[in-house]
Amino acid sequence: MRLLTIHPSDNVAIDTDTGFKIARRDIGAGERIIKYGNPIGEAVKAIPKGTVVHTDNMRTLLRESEAYEYRPEKSAAAEADVSGIPETFLGFSRKDGSVGIRNELWIVPTVGCVNNIAEKLARDCGGSALTHPYGCSQLGDDHRMTQLILKGLCRNPNAGGVLVIGLGCENNTMESFRVLLSDADQSRLRFLICQDVEDELAEGKKLIGELLSRMEKDHRVPCPVSSLRIGLKCGGSDGYSGITANPLLGRFTDRLISCGGAAVLTEVPEMFGAEKLLMNRAVNESVFHDIVDLINRYKKYFVSHGQTVYENPSPGNIAGGISTLEDKSLGCTQKSGSAPVMGVLNYGDQIRSGGLWLLEGPGNDIVACTNLAATGCSMILFTTGRGTPMGSFVPTVKVSSNTALAERKRNWIDFDAGALLSADSPDELDDAFWNYVLSVAEGKETRNEVNGCREIAIFKDGVIL
Repeated sequence: MRLLTIHPSDNVAIDTDTGFKIARRDIGAGERIIKYGNPIGEAVKAIPKGTVVHTDNMRTLLRESEAYEYRPEKSAAAEADVSGIPETFLGFSRKDGSVGIRNELWIVPTVGCVNNIAEKLARDCGGSALTHPYGCSQLGDDHRMTQLILKGLCRNPNAGGVLVIGLGCENNTMESFRVLLSDADQSRLRFLICQDVEDELAEGKKLIGELLSRMEKDHRVPCPVSSLRIGLKCGGSDGYSGITANPLLGRFTDRLISCGGAAVLTEVPEMFGAEKLLMNRAVNESVFHDIVDLINRYKKYFVSHGQTVYENPSPGNIAGGISTLEDKSLGCTQKSGSAPVMGVLNYGDQIRSGGLWLLEGPGNDIVACTNLAATGCSMILFTTGRGTPMGSFVPTVKVSSNTALAERKRNWIDFDAGALLSADSPDELDDAFWNYVLSVAEGKETRNEVNGCREIAIFKDGVIL
């Protein structure tokens, strides 16, 4: 058994064969369990040195409410070394200044009633139907959330052309939705109300033909790396996630931001237990208060539904060696690297500049990926220790935390970070990952694209009539 100590102050080490935690010394009942240099829970009984530390002998320290104080980091994060990195990649420059890494035809229903029509048009014309069950019978903020997410999908720079298709009697009316899209490039949008035409399929194909003619003029051109907008996500974590895949993404994020690009971290419940580290990285006190509001708002959401804020990790996470939500969160947030947090994005907000952003939303894989794409992310980096075939409608790079998973599920995994367990230095793998991501930006297909896994899910928290 080979043990890996992550931080000098840790009283647990990682068994590199299993990913589980092992006590480095005797730990008394009530004593805090330290991993990543931070507490991830407390011992519920005495834990002798050499014992596995897991759910049977430790528990969370999280509570529903906590006071937060702004304690900014004394020194700014050091910029990553970007010497020798090309300043450009080949992408699709858009009229609004954004850059796409794909030039695709998307069909976006305003309401679930026309999903089948959208799918038929996509099959016949070679596009993708971004279907969902919402757009009608929703009220208030819930209805508004659906509209904002769909708006973000229509504006994503990977869409060379978008046909927005509605029924005609839904409360997400085409008129109101078009108002939301009034600042978008109208030459890349077409609108169809099925109740207003005799043959919706024929009319849809006619409008798609117009979009395809427009898209034929699009070609890849040199675009600045600073224009990349990348989402960060993890799903099905294990004991290796916080020491291989997530730190790999963190170093990528620091390099991207040093080049002027933007990265977006979401999954608010998986910030619980690590939120103070993010708060202390706020670029100013106003952003600190925005992060506090984000965390407290999500805690209230849990409590309002009679749930505890620490009812996590999932069974798959536990089976992989993750014992508490703090354990998962401190590993999860490493995807954000060390850059200052520029601000908080709420549902439907667009990325406003380069740098690191936090995005409102749950940890659910498909919902989180949809939210990320709606902010303008053209690619999502997705770490996993358990494996998943899912993918968003933007390229979703699956990064395995362990080599066994990468070898067993080659049809799911794009990049293996498990090699870091035996690497003397991460530099070579960091460079390989950077080059891989840039190759995806220039057109290399990810496994989710090859497999046709392009899901969408919209967060819902309201009344359905």
